[in-house]
Amino acid sequence: MKKAMFILNPSSGKELASTFKKRTLDKLTSLGYEVVLKETEGEGDATKFAKQACDGTYDLVTAMGGDGTINEAVNGLAEEENRPVFSFVPLGTVNDFARALGIPLEPGDSIEMLEKSRAKKVDIAKVENNYFMNILAVGAVAESVSSVSVEQKTKLGALAYMVEGVKALTANDEKELTIIHDGGTWKGKAVITLVALTNSVGGFEKLAPHAETDDGYLHVFIIKQTGLAAFARMGAAILRGKLEEDQDVIAFKSKVVRIETETPMICNLDGDDKGETPIEISILPKHLEVLVPLADD
Repeated sequence: MKKAMFILNPSSGKELASTFKKRTLDKLTSLGYEVVLKETEGEGDATKFAKQACDGTYDLVTAMGGDGTINEAVNGLAEEENRPVFSFVPLGTVNDFARALGIPLEPGDSIEMLEKSRAKKVDIAKVENNYFMNILAVGAVAESVSSVSVEQKTKLGALAYMVEGVKALTANDEKELTIIHDGGTWKGKAVITLVALTNSVGGFEKLAPHAETDDGYLHVFIIKQTGLAAFARMGAAILRGKLEEDQDVIAFKSKVVRIETETPMICNLDGDDKGETPIEISILPKHLEVLVPLADD
């Protein structure tokens, strides 16, 4: 009999997890899995549970929770030699990884998707001892969104990040950076540097339109200045999927990126603070198998 571990964060999604707990258990059981339920109680639990599932007896790990829970589960799988297939039910604020993979954002639909899905190998990225699936940010926005409280996220959702991000970007607080990549070295002042693995960043599905979940590259955007005029111009460019063509944006792709700054700056990985500069980011191509809808290409 196949075996699945179901990792559940009971406090995620305005406590929607309890609503969909039984439906997920029933669906996995109907698909022929013997299910072991693990409920998180604090930070790091999802990573610990996912590691346990790599002992060779599990075929599937399913995580239900917000962006942080999904990231933790991936971090638990990433280092292990034996990695079960991964699936998740998104209950997060933005759910960029789900958007990029075509996984339904409505929890009930994503649970039903498990019945008609296939395993797809996707890239993840490594930064020291941490991993991310979607986005790393260094700069004013990263430092600003780190101040968004759990209460703000619960009340305002993605709007909480947007409000803090707009305030940081329009302040135009440039920092000196050195960015070393496959094609050479860039030095200069920038407001924010984004390293994306997918096309969806902050809910904007055209910010990195050329990024694929399995293309083996880090997609880097260096935003040099964003006063009010530049911010409005870039916003329009993002909606058209043309951010890389803006006069104040440097864009390139690389398999390894090193970011150095004059003073340490916070690094935000998939919405959470994880260390400071200097950092080196590397791509792990097609490292993780994730269940996606059958219609996904």
